[in-house]
Amino acid sequence: MHTDLTADNMLKLDNQLCFAVYSTSLAMTRIYKPLLEKLELTYPQYLVMLALWERDGVMVSELGTQLSLDSGTLTPLLKRLESIGHVSRLRDVTDERRVRVTLTPSGRALKNQAIELPACILAASQCSIEELSALTRQLQQLRNRLKAAA
Repeated sequence: MHTDLTADNMLKLDNQLCFAVYSTSLAMTRIYKPLLEKLELTYPQYLVMLALWERDGVMVSELGTQLSLDSGTLTPLLKRLESIGHVSRLRDVTDERRVRVTLTPSGRALKNQAIELPACILAASQCSIEELSALTRQLQQLRNRLKAAA
């Protein structure tokens, strides 16, 4: 990003952090697409599976918070993952408004097939593990600051 703060420079597309993040996200999902097709998952479904592999048996509301997804977006993802046999959704016995999501044996087994994906992303990025780790931490800090500001 240029340090020239003139109005023209401030409004150039390539000087926008938002565009850099957006276009990088698009490029990242393009790299993931063929890898995830082998697993028969979409990128958002993969994010759900990552969260569940990390912590199985969570409430839908917790999953939505972790993934920054509202229930209108998350519910169809979970229904699809349930229909293909990777998760099950069960109403909480103490509060029927709450739904718990758990991995099925198929969903747990899928983790073994996904284990190669991080190495593929590392190779495609042409970055070191240290560079990607630092970048990830910076983006997480930025995300947290922006959430707090909103």
